[in-house]
Amino acid sequence: MKKNVGSVDRVLRIVLGVVIVALGLYYQSWWGVLGIIPLFTASISSCPLYMPFGISTCKTKETEK
Repeated sequence: MKKNVGSVDRVLRIVLGVVIVALGLYYQSWWGVLGIIPLFTASISSCPLYMPFGISTCKTKETEK
């Protein structure tokens, strides 16, 4: 898979994933399992939902002229 998740996006996904999992554990709800999704996409640096739209939050190297 092509990487399309930048460093700031990764940090936000990790924080969001941990918060969702923690709230799920606190409230004893299965909804906390959904926190695995942002944690997984952050760990592989790729978001399948970004691909069809051509979105990428990775920094790109500018070509020298």
